[in-house]
Amino acid sequence: MCGIFGYIGNKNATNKLLHGLEKLEYRGYDSSGFVVGRDENLTLVKSVGKVSNL
Repeated sequence: MCGIFGYIGNKNATNKLLHGLEKLEYRGYDSSGFVVGRDENLTLVKSVGKVSNL
């Protein structure tokens, strides 16, 4: 089972994505992560455990 949260816009996406992941965290997932992109560059951040480990 997985939960997906996304954001498209010009504001700081990292804070919005972390907040969205925290809302999904109660479901008992054992890992979390996100990808942010600018132009053609993607940055992946992932961790085992709670969202606070990111």
